[in-house]
Amino acid sequence: MKTRAAVLHASPVTAPYAQSKPLRIEEVELAPPGMGEVLVRVRAAGLCHSDLSVIDGNRPRPVPMVLGHEAAGEVEEVGPGVTDLRKGDRVIMVFVPSCGHCAPCSEGRPALCEPGNAANGVGELMAGGRRLSQNGQPVHHHVGVSAFAEHTVMSRHSLVKIEADIPHEIAALFGCAVLTGVGAAVNTAKVRAGETAAVVGLGGVGLSALLGAVACGASRVIAVDLSDEKLKIARELGATDTFNAGAPDVVEAIRAATKGGVDHGLEMAGSVKALELAYQITRRGGTTTTAGLANPAHTMSLAPVRLVGEERTLKGSYVGSCIPVRDIPRFIDLYQRGRLPVDKLWTSSSPLDGINEGFDALNEGRTIRHVIQM
Repeated sequence: MKTRAAVLHASPVTAPYAQSKPLRIEEVELAPPGMGEVLVRVRAAGLCHSDLSVIDGNRPRPVPMVLGHEAAGEVEEVGPGVTDLRKGDRVIMVFVPSCGHCAPCSEGRPALCEPGNAANGVGELMAGGRRLSQNGQPVHHHVGVSAFAEHTVMSRHSLVKIEADIPHEIAALFGCAVLTGVGAAVNTAKVRAGETAAVVGLGGVGLSALLGAVACGASRVIAVDLSDEKLKIARELGATDTFNAGAPDVVEAIRAATKGGVDHGLEMAGSVKALELAYQITRRGGTTTTAGLANPAHTMSLAPVRLVGEERTLKGSYVGSCIPVRDIPRFIDLYQRGRLPVDKLWTSSSPLDGINEGFDALNEGRTIRHVIQM
């Protein structure tokens, strides 16, 4: 079949994207679903910095590619071997397919699935190959999803069926921002009631981490960002304290306000500077968790003696250390009960044709989550 999609033909591309137009809305060929695959009608897709990092070259991927990994839609057709989904089922897309059999999957860590990550790295689906093409030439899949399209074919392992009757635009956010941010607080950091937490970087993932820390019962939740507007939003979402990261004495101010630092420092900005800040404001014996995807070439310096002498912990969190089939329904239930006001993260929308302008808004910090409505 043919479908409309936003195709990235080259990377890196510089902003403003409304002028450079890195994503071209074009017609592509979409092969039918193969063994264990599903054809999905995309209904809503969020714009994330992980997509932007492919456009600006911070995370190189093969091109041409149809981007998009945070999305929700409806099943149109199932391929051979798929028996637990049918036409019309509502699904949320997950950007790491999990085979269920490799060592990480068998340990309950599907975010680290070895076949899934290998397929994602080369722009293929889990079963191998590509279902997208244009003029007879293959088009790569973005982390097994490629949601910036009206239709997409995905592995069954990349989909979570949902029963909740929530708007597609809200459901889409659970596939990345909520899964990654809330999961980092709940699963990776394991924030406990009464502990203190600080979130550095208040994009969609960072504000989700803040919501997660609040839902965990943290006694004090500190928000840190360069944008005063985002700090204001953080207050509305439950932050007890806010600090502008650009202040020259921000580390000293936070450590003074928390009497030596927080139990949990959560870095969500995707920069070494932000991670260093999060580490510096974590107390002795505390845990610093990062879910930000910094440029792979960037490194940070760390004094090992502090890890030992202060019994410090530095942890990475990918996909929020989540088990999506377990955690997405749980997080949706918390949203429906008013414990996770995810709807407040959705700040702007456009049709597919407005995607480049949407990435300008994201790049300039003018939106938390811009959602493409198909």
